[in-house]
Parts: sequence; C-alpha cells; structure tokens
Amino acid sequence: MSRPEALWPLFADLTGLDGIGKKTAEALEAAGIARPRDLLFTLPHSGVDRSRRASIREVVPPTMATVEVVVGRHRPPTARGRPYRVEVRDAETTFQAVFFHPRDEWIARVLPEGARRVLSGKVELFDGVAQMVHPDHILPPEEAAAIPPFEPVYPLTQGVTQKTMARAAASALDRLPDLAEWIDPALRAREGWPGWRAALRTAHAPLGPAELTATSPARQRLAYDELLAHQTTLALARADRRRRPGVASAGDGRLQARVRAALPYALTAAQERAVTEIADDMARPERMNRLLQGDVGAGKTVVALLALLVAVEAGGQGALMAPTEVLARQHLQGLRPLADAAGVVLEILTGRDKGSERAAKLAALAAGDIHILVGTHAVFQKDVVFADLRLAIVDEQHRFGVRQRLELGAKGAAADVLVMTATPIPRSLALAQYGDMDVSILDEKPPGRLPVTTAMVAVDRLDQVVARLKAAIAEGRQAYWVCPLVEESEAVDLTAAEDRFARLRAALGEGRVGLVHGQMPPADKDAAMARFSGGETSVLVATTVIEVGVDVPNASIMVIERAETFGLAQLHQLRGRVGRGPAASTCLLLYRAPLSEGGRRRLDILRQTEDGFRIAEEDLAMRGSGDLIGHAQSGLPRFRIADLERQTALMALAQTDARKLLTDDPTLRTDRGQAMRALLWLMEQDKAIRLLSVG
Repeated sequence: MSRPEALWPLFADLTGLDGIGKKTAEALEAAGIARPRDLLFTLPHSGVDRSRRASIREVVPPTMATVEVVVGRHRPPTARGRPYRVEVRDAETTFQAVFFHPRDEWIARVLPEGARRVLSGKVELFDGVAQMVHPDHILPPEEAAAIPPFEPVYPLTQGVTQKTMARAAASALDRLPDLAEWIDPALRAREGWPGWRAALRTAHAPLGPAELTATSPARQRLAYDELLAHQTTLALARADRRRRPGVASAGDGRLQARVRAALPYALTAAQERAVTEIADDMARPERMNRLLQGDVGAGKTVVALLALLVAVEAGGQGALMAPTEVLARQHLQGLRPLADAAGVVLEILTGRDKGSERAAKLAALAAGDIHILVGTHAVFQKDVVFADLRLAIVDEQHRFGVRQRLELGAKGAAADVLVMTATPIPRSLALAQYGDMDVSILDEKPPGRLPVTTAMVAVDRLDQVVARLKAAIAEGRQAYWVCPLVEESEAVDLTAAEDRFARLRAALGEGRVGLVHGQMPPADKDAAMARFSGGETSVLVATTVIEVGVDVPNASIMVIERAETFGLAQLHQLRGRVGRGPAASTCLLLYRAPLSEGGRRRLDILRQTEDGFRIAEEDLAMRGSGDLIGHAQSGLPRFRIADLERQTALMALAQTDARKLLTDDPTLRTDRGQAMRALLWLMEQDKAIRLLSVG
C-alpha cells in the first residue's frame, strides 16, 4: 500500500513553501516540523487584537493598537545608543514611533514626512509620553488590509519569525487536498464540527480568542482526527490479535474452590467481577489481551492466582512475570501456601538459577510437571520451554516494554495475556496506552483494611521522629524509612541512604536496622528483605526499590524523607506499603521548608485522599502526560493538537467509534473506510497501514 497521491503535496519538502529557504527549513526541522503537514498541525497558541482604532486614546497602555496616522517630524538620535524618534498624529492625538539601532535611510523610506501610514504595535507610556517602539506593521492605507484584525501567534523556534511562520502556514493551507469525510456524519452533525479543510483554515486564521480554545469546534474536530487515527490503529492491533487462533481454556472451578476455602476472607465484589471477566475471556477461542488495574492493596495477586488456576484446571500451565527478583520472590512467598492448598506445583525462575538446578527446572517445565512458573524477565530466554502455556501474566507492565509483552505472548503459541498494574492510570492515559486491551478495574479495598494516617513533618523535627520511632519499635512495630538517593550527590543535596542507615543504627541499636537500595547485589537485597519480613530487623532503610508490591503486614510506619521531591503517584505507592495488617498505620511526609507551590499541593492531596485514581488524575493535571509515564518507555503517542489531560471524553468517544467502525468494516473497504485509510496516512499511523496490508 502506498500513500494516496492527494496527500503528496503535504509530505513534500518545506522549501517549496513561501518564504522558506534551506536555512529556515533546517531550523523548523530541528523543532520537529519536517513537512507541510507538520506545519499545518502546528497551531497558533495565542493571538493579537489588531482591529483598527481611530486613535490610541481608545486604548489603555501598555497594549496593542492599530491606527492610521499622518507622519510628522523626524528626530534622529543626538548621541550613540539613543533611539530615532518620529512624531506621528492620529485622529485625536500625537505620539512617537521609536526605533533603536535604526537604519536612517530605511526609516526615511517607510515613514516619509507628510505621508499617511497605518501603524500596528504596542503602545506604552515613557515619561508620560505615548510611544510605539518598533511597530510590527507599517503600511500605506491602501495596503493595510493585509493586517489581520486578529493575528495568530505561533510557537517559535530559533531562527524563525512570526511573519515567516504565518506566510508558510498560509502557503501550506493552499495545498490542502479535498479529502472524503472520515468522521461519522451523525457525530459531526451532533457536535457541530466543520469539515477537515474548513477546520484547519479556521484554526490558522482565528477571528478572536474563542477560536484559540481547545473547545472551539474547529480545534475539537482536529483533535478528534488525531485521537481517531490513534484509536483506529489500536483497534486494528486488537482485531489482528483476536484473529489469531487462541486456545479456549475453560476451568471447572475445583482448584479455585480449594484456594477460596483457604483464604481467611471473602473476595470483594470488584475482585469477583474481575475473576469472571478473565475466566470468560479465557474460555473463548480468541486470545485474551486484558489489563487488570487496581489501586494499592486492592488484591490483584489473588485475582491473578485464580486466573492461573483456570489455566491449570484446563490442563495447561501459567506464568507470572515480575519486573524485579524481590517482587518475584515475594509473589512466590504469598502464593505458595495457596498453591499448596490447591495441590498445584508452583516454581520460581530468575537469573540466579544456574547449572543443574536450572536445568532440572527447565526439564520439569517442558514436561508439564510445573503448573505455575513465577519469574523475572529470565522467563523470556530462548531455552525456557513450556509444555502448554495457556496464560501469561505480566505484573507492573510499565516496567516492561511493549515488545516484551509481545515476546511473552509468543512463548505459548496461543497464550492468553493478562497485564497487571498497581499504578492507577487516569482514564485518558489508559485509553491512549492500553486502548488495544480490555480493562478490568479493582476499585475497592478488601474489608478490614484500615485507612493510613498521613501527616507532614518538617525535616528540622527529625529528632522527634526518631524518638517516636524508637518507642514504636519497643512495642514490636516495624517501619520503612525511604530516602531519595543512594550516593550523596553535589547536585542534589539529599540525605544518602547509607548515611541515614548509619545514623538510625546509632540511635536505634546495631541489629535493628536494615538497608536495601538499587545498587546492591540481588542476593544481599533479598537477604535484607527477608530479615525485615521475618521481623529480625525493625526498620528498613530503603530507596524507592520498595515502591511496588513489597508486603510486610507487620510494618505499620512509613517515613518518606524529602517527600516533596517525589511525584504524587510514587508517594501513593510508597504509602501503600503500610496499612496491610491489623495495626493502625502512619505515613510521615518529611519535607524541607520552604515548600514550592507544587510540592505543597502534592503533599496536601496525599493527606486528603487514599483514592489512587483521584491521585492519578491530580498527578496528570499537575505534571502533564509526558512526565507521568515518561514518553521513552510508555509508548504513549505524542499528539500535536489533542490534549490528553483535558480531552478524555473525546478519547473515549474515538475508541468507541474506531471499534464500531472496524466491527462493521474490518478491512476498511466502505466509503468511510477508504476515507479512514487517508486519515491513517495523513497521521502517519504506519503500524495500522501495515496491519491493513497484511489483513
């Protein structure tokens, strides 16, 4: 499939546009504008009111004004570095046009004495005298119609002026092809959106501030085009995966019943709903591709085990992948007693397994003697062969790339895939990142979970905190102490974990304090975690390696040092490590005053709520989607017009629309389907186009 001919002018060289030479083209390319289409999707971010006034007396300086004047006396500078002044008179008053570093002959030419001119620029008062410094426009009245009443202002890059951008954009607009409409006609009528070409023209030539807002019909339509192309790509990927034959795995419930009997509590309604959704998917012949999203402590692990047991009941095997060895071993500890109760063989495979021990595990796995394998990315290695892998579960998927997600799916020729995350993702980001997946949400906590008391404490009260900690330890309680960095760094003056560990050991006693950080050998890390889990140490000094999944029910105090330097979602994850047992738990946010406005807002939100989804929405609003997940590893698309933070509803609409379109027209052959193909080319959705050519 090749790009439709109608689109060729939009993918040509920038140098073909008015006013763009080789140098300007290079400057634009450095800013990510490589072709006319990129320029068309680079919309003005603000505008300047250049409507005509009779006199500058109609405005309150400092402000923009456009007036017709009669040119009066020229006053060239009397000394070096002084400005050149020209007296001009409008319908009611006199003011000065002022030029610094002037070229005298140029001023004489554009502002001849006695001539009429239209000036447009910023009017300011200087020593009580009105002046316009370097007017933006100086034109004879007969040419003044070239000044738009409302002039768009573009985002600029070095070496490119507003005039160049405006001229090039106008030139690109002249190339707009007449494309068939890809938006559903009923939807377009309901929303009152203009056609594609009209929308672009309006966006580049707004008549006033209202047309610059994201909610204006033209901008909404253009944002929807971007979101629709993206969601159509995800829907094509989803359809493609569903077309590949899977294996129907229907469980009979006997092993699940044994685990339920062994649990000391009943599942929540949200857990039951998720288990049913997963089991229904697994029973179908198509491959499952589902996201299980739960807040901290919502009980994802039990749901995962019941799903793995469906695979075993159906005669197959299951795999559970964790991003770190600490987490994999923890899953093993938590799941082994339940697996034993069900009479199921559960084993672990990590990079630490070597030689004959590893060979024995691999042989048992290939023979089908291991029913469930828990592991790290070591499970991806070529020599790991399953007898019959039915379900692959990936925990904390944002730590894995999308590519690894696909590799895991390839391990079992037709394995179902379940992705779990304890990071609540705002709906718009979930749609953007996981739009190809079906989603189950755990939005309630198991009964008996006590709320965690969260308090802010200034760093200068550290001694009091240590004294309180000493008293709590004497009562048999355990605590985490999280430090921001491992090595003392000049640039970021944060207390090093090693240093804090030494000081706490001195205050609380030699054997009472453990240390775990990212640069320790895995075996040392596991040993430190095991001593803390077993109650040998009372305080665990740690970097954020403990952020996800670590589960020690007896730990009821969380101290986060320099809490203001962490992101909201990270603080929420850390707090989720306590409050897992019967004791009332506390989270202390140690901060260094004075707090920035953002730092204070983050800590305040954390004190107000334990709802991870609300925290995630606030985090998105404060940081923006790019910082939240980090574009590099997230696979999040970069939109030029659409705004993920504010246009969630538009994204959800695009997903529904794209899925419906592909249900009705899987190969995009109808009139709307063909128009949709043009949109995919226009939005450079190459992956979608490849899937269409294959399909």
